[in-house]
This record gives sequence, C-alpha cells and structure tokens, in this order.
Amino acid sequence: MPASKSLIALTSLAPAFAWAQTAPVELDRVQVTATHAPAAARDVPASVSVIDRDDGRTDSLGAALSERLTTVPGLLARDRRNYAQDEQISIRGFGTRASFGIRGVRLAIDGVPATMPDGQGQVSHLPLAFAERIEVLRGPFSVLYGNAAGGVIQVFTADPEGALAIDAGANVGPDASRRVSLAMQGASEHFGGLLGAQHFRTDGFREHSAAERNLLHGKFRFQSEATTATLVLDTLDAPNAQDPLGLDRAQFVADPTQAAPQALIFDTRKSVSQRQLGAVVEHGAFRATAYAGRREVEQFLAIPVATQRNPLSNGGVVDLHSPYAGVDARWTGAIGAAWSWTAGVSYDALRQDRRGYENFVDGTLGVRGALRADQVDRVDALDPYVQATWIPNDAWQLTAGARHSRVRFRSEDHYIRPGNPDDSGRVTYSATSPVLGVRWRANDALQFYAAYGEGFETPTFNELQYRSDGGSGLNFALQAASTRSAEVGMKVSRGRLRTELSLFQARTDDELTVGTSAGGRTTFQNAGRAQRTGLELSGALPLADAWLAEFAVTWLDAHFVDGFLACTAAPCTVPTLPVAAGTRIPGIPRTQAQAAVRWGEVSSGWHARVEGVYVDAVPVNNFGDESAPSYAVFNASVGYGFEHGRVFVALDNLGDRIYAGSVIVNEANRRYYEPAPGRGATVGVELHWR
Repeated sequence: MPASKSLIALTSLAPAFAWAQTAPVELDRVQVTATHAPAAARDVPASVSVIDRDDGRTDSLGAALSERLTTVPGLLARDRRNYAQDEQISIRGFGTRASFGIRGVRLAIDGVPATMPDGQGQVSHLPLAFAERIEVLRGPFSVLYGNAAGGVIQVFTADPEGALAIDAGANVGPDASRRVSLAMQGASEHFGGLLGAQHFRTDGFREHSAAERNLLHGKFRFQSEATTATLVLDTLDAPNAQDPLGLDRAQFVADPTQAAPQALIFDTRKSVSQRQLGAVVEHGAFRATAYAGRREVEQFLAIPVATQRNPLSNGGVVDLHSPYAGVDARWTGAIGAAWSWTAGVSYDALRQDRRGYENFVDGTLGVRGALRADQVDRVDALDPYVQATWIPNDAWQLTAGARHSRVRFRSEDHYIRPGNPDDSGRVTYSATSPVLGVRWRANDALQFYAAYGEGFETPTFNELQYRSDGGSGLNFALQAASTRSAEVGMKVSRGRLRTELSLFQARTDDELTVGTSAGGRTTFQNAGRAQRTGLELSGALPLADAWLAEFAVTWLDAHFVDGFLACTAAPCTVPTLPVAAGTRIPGIPRTQAQAAVRWGEVSSGWHARVEGVYVDAVPVNNFGDESAPSYAVFNASVGYGFEHGRVFVALDNLGDRIYAGSVIVNEANRRYYEPAPGRGATVGVELHWR
C-alpha cells in the first residue's frame, strides 16, 4: 500500500461534545497499516499515532529515532548518547529491561522486520534522513505481530515519485557532530527508484564516546496494472563506536561528561556491520514479503582479567556473525460490504555464530586474545495468523484476530574443554494470541473503542545464555512472559483539531527480570506477576491559521504484583534480597508529559517550534532504593523553507539542565546513569533540485 503522508493528529477534549450535532465534517482519509488490514486511522479500534516528516521535528541533528518520537503518548524514547548501544524505547512500560538493543517492542522498516524472532531489535541501521512517516501502535492489537509485541513501531521511507530529483542535506551540532546525506530519486509510469547515503560522525559529549555511522538506503518500485513490487536495500557500517559505560551516582554528580574508568582501561567499543535486502510484492488480494540480511558485531567489554580465569568464562570480547531471513504471505478478501478478512503466515529465522575471546594479551588490555567460547545459536519462529472485520452499519465495527506463534531456540557448543562441558541444548515456546476490538461512531467527530488481547514474550538468546546456578548450558528454567491487556478509549476529530484519550491495563505472568550477576554474566529470572495500569491523553489544537499546539500526557503505574528474590550488587550468584510485592518496575517513570507549539509550514516560508518534556523520577533497579531524578527540558527551533530547500537553527536543553537522559536498569555495578548533554545548537540545511 502506498505510504501515506501523515497519520492522525490528535485533538482537544474540551470542545468535543459541542459539535456533536453540527454539520458533517470531512472524514479522515489517511490510512494506516498498524493492524495488518489497512484502514482509516480514525476507524482503528486501537491507540495508534503517526509522526509526519513535515511537522518540524526534522529540525534537529537527525541522528536518533527518539528525536522524531516526541508527543507520542505511552512511548518513552531515550537517546543514550552512547552510539555503541542502541536507543532505549519502551511502550506502556514494555521494553525497559533492555541494557542494549530493544526488547518488548516490535520494529519494522518499510515493511521489513527490524526485530529478530527472539524479540531483540535494533534501529541503528535506520536511514533517518529518508524517513517520511512513522506509525506507533500501542495496546492489545500489538499482539498480532507475535512474540515480544508490547507495542509496534513502523518506519516508512519516502516513496520514489515525480521527475528526477536530487536532495542533499548537512547538519552540524555540538561536540563536532555532523550528519550529511545525499539522495537521488525519480519515477516513471512503471518504475521508480530512490537511492540515498547518510553519514554521521561525532566526538561525543562524554569522554570516550566518539562514533561514526555510514548508511545506504535504496527503494525501488515496479508497477504494472495488477502488480506492485518494491525492493528495499539498507546497509550500515559503524566502526569502533566508543562505549563510555554508565556512571554511578557519585560519578554522575561529580562530572557527567566523564567515562567510567573501566571504559578507558579496557577501551570498550563496538563495531557493527549490517546488510539487508527486502522485497514486497502485491498482486490483487495477495501480498508477500521476503527479506534476508547479515549483521556482524565485534564488542570489547570491561570484564576484569581475574574474572576470565574461570573456565566457564566467555571472555571479554564478543564476536557475532548473524545471518537472518524471513517471509510473510497474506491474503485479504471481503464478503459483501460488511465483512473483510486477512489471513497469513510468517516465518523468520536467525543464526548467530558466536565466539568469545579474552580482552587481553599478556599485559595489554582491550585487545583480542585467546578463544574462550565458540557456539552456533539458532532461533526461528513460525506464525500463522487471521483477522476479520465486521461493519454492520456506519456506527459499529467489530475486529477480531488471532496469531499462533512457535519460537524455537537451539544452541550447539563447539568449545568443549576441561572444566567447560558441552553446553548444547534447545527449548521451544509456543502461544496463541487472540485480540478483539470494537468501535462505535457517535457522529462524524466522535468515536469510542475498546480492545482486549493476549500476548507473550520469550527471553532473547542473550537472556537465555547463562544459568543462575553458575552451571553450563542455556537457562531452560526461563518461561515466556504472558500478558493480558485491555484498553478503552475515545477519539475526537474535526479538521486539524484532534484528541485521543485511552485507559489501559496489562497484567503479566512470569515477568522477565534480572536474577544474578557474577563473572561478567547476567542471568534472568521470572519474577511472577506484574501489572501496568495507565492513562494517555494526547492531542493537537489549532490556535490560529499558522499555529498548532500538540501535547501528550502519560500516567503509568507499573509494579510487581508478587514478591521475589534478587541480587543487590555484583558479584552475586544466589539472589537473597527480597523485592516486596508492589515495588515499581524499574526504568518506568510514573508520569511523563510533552508539549509543543509550532508555527508555519516547514516547506514554505518561516516556521518555528518550541517544545517541553517532563519525565518523572525513574527507579533504576528492582529494589526501588535509587532513582534517576525527574527533569524538565525545553527545546526550540526556527527555520525557513524556500523553493529549493530549507535552513534551520535548533537549540536543545535551553536551561542547560544536568540530568540523566537514560538509565541502565539493574546494572550490576550500580552504574545506572547515562547523562544527557547540556545546552547545544544545531544548524542544518537541505537543498532540492528537480
């Protein structure tokens, strides 16, 4: 389906009922794909938001997805300013346990999954310079995406169209940060293509945090009378991104720009290379997606030499070679005007050739040494799914669906030595995830909806790697977490005036969390029941012809229902300290709010944007004995758009506030804090030739 240019802006609640009986208004014709079956955004019985490219959020450095995800309720996106690790993204409290990469949230780029079948994802290969639209799905309907779908983020890059055009951009920010991009695109009646390159480099505002990323993005479309085929190419090269590690509270207060001493001693760093090719073919009621790629990672960790003397140690250097592939085929149909359906099946597979090495040679630290681990890990997922919608009249819509997932893990150990036995093993998880949603349209401006779904989340391969008893082999005792979630909501829409209000609750059994930490190994455990209850209110309110105010407020109570035992600090091999029932789940603020006022159009004449972000205190571990302080930060930008481009200046953190932009949940050495930079200015220019 062609990528739409925008999704629903959300509205103001107060005047909603005042125009209940007024003349009909123009209905929202924007379609979204978030619930598998394309539908008008206002008609989806789910919480869904869309970020459009022309809303002023592109007046920024453009190096992190979090820059584009402001004023989305229920979503917490944090730029860690540590490019050796991925961004932190959570939706309604799902995904906060990830110390690297993204967990609990499904990701896709131009219809191609960016989440592996074990539930681990990354956005480092996303070509942000060409991102045209972003859809964010929250709540029960996420379960239709399978394993680890606490929410879904889909990124769509620009479709090639029109006459041959060349686009160039350059942004320069603090700490010698710069991003440049160059793209060429065009389309004829049957063929269109976009090919672009993006380069980003920074010295980093913290010590030992320099990084570089080079990306290539291609999108080619072939179209005939009955068939459309799209080919998508993405590559990433990120060599030697320095990792400053987290800081403990004393270090954070003393100097937030410093790196942890261990980062300097071991020269902690990470190199990533990724190649990915995807194809989407649509022919009538049939749609098929196929993709394949390879991701290679070399990471130098700060594991002490003495720790690696243990014969079970995997060393201090991780070397991963990970080919992956997948297919998805679906059919859509209709029975009369009232019934429509979608049925499909997907299969995804990942292989990891994992080797571990010592991070020292003789007395030299931070170099690759002797081999300490050699294993092949495989995970695959097979998921048939079905969804149907019944619209008996203009007022009512009922949507139901189900997805059955089977996720299989296998590990083959090729490093068998005295004191280090064969760690091979396998485990399979399976679950059926149903969802049901209903929407009632009171009038052309006001709709109500309710939804219920049941989903599950398996441990990732990294979380299965180690057993808490210190033995060898995968942690087969881990169970998949299962969640029952429900929400009710209201959507109001009239022209540019939109509001969305939702109340939700998610109850999880076998919540996954950190168990023990020793010898450079972090193990995970099931912590029993957990509950997330919240409210989201968001909207867009036109203040005048050229003015628009946006806001998003989230209140979220996330806590462990059951008590359990955990470790207080490293090293720890047996959890002994009780976590009381009712303790808040770490990494989740109780309240967060964003607001922005923008004026003008980005593409024509002067435009400006002022935004503020408030994040409540964030507990950093399972015990709740320490929290990152709350903060409020304000940003502003101004720019000018002309026929052949635009220019802008953006100021971040106007108050020069010192705060923790992100936290590393349950970090074994209590190095929880990743500081955010102070006040900084970014200047950018884009040029277009057609």
